[in-house]
Amino acid sequence: MTIPSHMKAMVFEGAHKPLVLKDVLIPSPSENQLLIKIRACGVCRTDLHIVDGELDKPKLPLIPGHEIVGTVVTTGSDVKNFKEGDLVGVPWMGYTCGNCKYCKAGKENLCVNTGFTGYTIDGGFAEFTVADSKFCFKLPEKYANASGAPLLCAGLIGYRSYSMTDPNAVNIGIYGFGAAAHILIQIAIAEGKRIFAFTRDGDREAQQFARSLGSVWAGGSSEPAPEVLDAAIIFAPVGSLVPKALQDVDRGGKVVCGGIHMSDIPSFPYRLLWEERDVCSVANLTRKAGESFFSIAGKTSIHTSITTYPLDKANEALDDLRRGRLTGAAVLVME
Repeated sequence: MTIPSHMKAMVFEGAHKPLVLKDVLIPSPSENQLLIKIRACGVCRTDLHIVDGELDKPKLPLIPGHEIVGTVVTTGSDVKNFKEGDLVGVPWMGYTCGNCKYCKAGKENLCVNTGFTGYTIDGGFAEFTVADSKFCFKLPEKYANASGAPLLCAGLIGYRSYSMTDPNAVNIGIYGFGAAAHILIQIAIAEGKRIFAFTRDGDREAQQFARSLGSVWAGGSSEPAPEVLDAAIIFAPVGSLVPKALQDVDRGGKVVCGGIHMSDIPSFPYRLLWEERDVCSVANLTRKAGESFFSIAGKTSIHTSITTYPLDKANEALDDLRRGRLTGAAVLVME
């Protein structure tokens, strides 16, 4: 294809300011990068944390977005694993140094020199982007579209959170039933798990959505679990859910916090943690975890519930997410 000199992009210029639609230069790929024509980009709660100033160290100006689906247009001179025309997904983790103690130990998700797509690296709220080929995933045609975009973060982080629970756990509580949860539940049920969905109190629509996907129970997050849980995964950025989930899990159970940002966790009595209950967080992902997820996704027909918006309506999508007006995930569509 003929590559134009400029593209449209929604640009973040500072916290609490709306994104601005601009004509900007199309970036040129370095030797390890891909130039990608973007088909769609999911709108993640992490994007909202950036825009609302809760993640306060972005590059400025910034093109947000890290759930990118597109087509490779050109490749850098050193790229061996992609070619023009390949369908590709770009996730949150966009670079690691490979040299720090975490990278050397196989824990690249904890790298001290990480670059993040749509935060410290320009992302996908645009018509084109460049990305390090080593951190991109090849996509099958069935996911190389708007419905596949949420897999690049909601799917990946949901799966990593789930993989941190005990494989023998059967009753699993999910707190916050949005983009990540509605993907994860499909994988978990296929593996024989029983899912209990906790939503905002009174959110009947989200509760019905969870039931429609196979949840054995759905209710408000302040309600006690109807059965003892073996594990809990918290996607909602609400710190008070940690002691609540500890109340709901059985002895030896684990509470996994799956978000990148959470409000402060209130103090709670030691008895909630006693009997070898566990609380842990999930930080980013490893490429190995991503490859495992896409291997499972390739064998499973994952359906995503999405609401699509044109690129210039990114602020509207963010506000709908902020105000809880979405069921499933928001996705910007560029073609």
